[in-house]
Amino acid sequence: MISTWGIVASIAVLSGLAVADTCSTLKDISNIDVADPLELSYIDEQNEYWSTSCSALKPSCILFPKDADEVAAIVKVLNNNTENFAIKSGGHNPNNGWSSVQGGPLISTQKMKQVILDSETGIARVGPGQRLDSISAELQGTGWTFVGGRIGNTGVGGLILGGGLSYMSAQYGWSASSVLEYEIVLANGTIATASATQNPDLFKALKGGGNNFGIVTTYVLQLHPQGDVFGGNLVFLHSSETDAKLLKAVRDFTEYNDDDKAAVIVTAERGNIDLIDTWILFLFYDGPVVPEGIFKNFTDVGPLLDTTKVQTYASLMGGSNWVIVQGSVVQIGTETIPMPSAANGVKVMEGIHAHWRNMSDSVLLEPGIVASIAYQPFPKRIAQAARERGGDLIDADDEGHRLIIEMNYSFLPQSDYEKMDVTLQQTYGGVRERVLGWQQDGTLPDIYLPVFMNYGFHQQDYFARLRPENRAFAHAVSESVDPNGFFRTRIGGWKP
Repeated sequence: MISTWGIVASIAVLSGLAVADTCSTLKDISNIDVADPLELSYIDEQNEYWSTSCSALKPSCILFPKDADEVAAIVKVLNNNTENFAIKSGGHNPNNGWSSVQGGPLISTQKMKQVILDSETGIARVGPGQRLDSISAELQGTGWTFVGGRIGNTGVGGLILGGGLSYMSAQYGWSASSVLEYEIVLANGTIATASATQNPDLFKALKGGGNNFGIVTTYVLQLHPQGDVFGGNLVFLHSSETDAKLLKAVRDFTEYNDDDKAAVIVTAERGNIDLIDTWILFLFYDGPVVPEGIFKNFTDVGPLLDTTKVQTYASLMGGSNWVIVQGSVVQIGTETIPMPSAANGVKVMEGIHAHWRNMSDSVLLEPGIVASIAYQPFPKRIAQAARERGGDLIDADDEGHRLIIEMNYSFLPQSDYEKMDVTLQQTYGGVRERVLGWQQDGTLPDIYLPVFMNYGFHQQDYFARLRPENRAFAHAVSESVDPNGFFRTRIGGWKP
């Protein structure tokens, strides 16, 4: 059913009456919650970004629609002006302008937090305002879980639209692989359904295509059975010997682990003048009993601290937000690399890590600096599981194992954004240059290496790293559902 203010907005737009800015127009013709800059809800929402550089961008107002009809009304009003705008789920993506905006309206999804579960089938209708810790808490005790990411305050909306890498991806594919249906508001303000049988091209494009096609207001998800899990962190101090052992361990785990329930993230982290110089490992097993030897290559290195334990999945997600550095500017970039052979493991893994340490050496005097690099196994099984569930725009294959490398810099002065922007480009760019060289000389296999959207830097060209036919497909779908370029020209993000 279309709301009264949705109809009023449509009439106003069609008759040319809505000539004012979006904020004042919606105040005049609707009951949609509109928060101005001095209001508490505006201030609170602006503080809910991972990066302070996003919080520093000030929208003209923040809109809090509660359902698809209200989102449709907003889009129809926006169609009658030229304001740039943004849509925000959790605000975890630190790229300026992706879920933040200067001077135009921000559409917050925080009032669309529904989780409606069919306990028999495990199918749930989930709103984009949910975060991973909140949806895990709501599902606790139901026996079902969402294939989400690894940091609790990440928004469901951005995670799924970017693909979404999960501890459970070897079992179930990307987060997007579990989507059965999208409820989406298109560029002309109509509400549509995208599924395998309704608008199937749009359905595929939304799986890894980002925010180019509309505003998703409901995700219909196939959840999966969930009991207690084993998880937590191992902490090691940096040394050349420890570095070598952990880099070998993550390479070996990528190749030899054959238990889809097991997952690891191997992260090195440095702070100002090396007051922090550590490894922090994230271990996960989807069950309370870990088969003997699964994580032996890591535990045998001798951690300084071990927080792993059996716990609920909700507890694991709720306890993961400590990794968020509060009050800092955050920049994040990524590269995907082929897993090196055992014979070339030292050359590749230690070569990449030495490059990262050299780059992070150059910024250790930056106020508040925390530099990190995370090595995340991307085994063939993830690609297979994703394809078993219908495929996606990423279209990973099982020609070889891979690793996804995430590189982060967080720091305090916003005035240093451009300087650190260059440093991050040189960091992931150096990884890319080395990989291409190793592929050319035969050290690494020449396989498809897409960039993972959820970790991408604004300077990286996500769509150029997809298969050419999939980039063309995404562009064609965008042209079809948004012929006037409403989303292509007025919001941030990568464009096909």
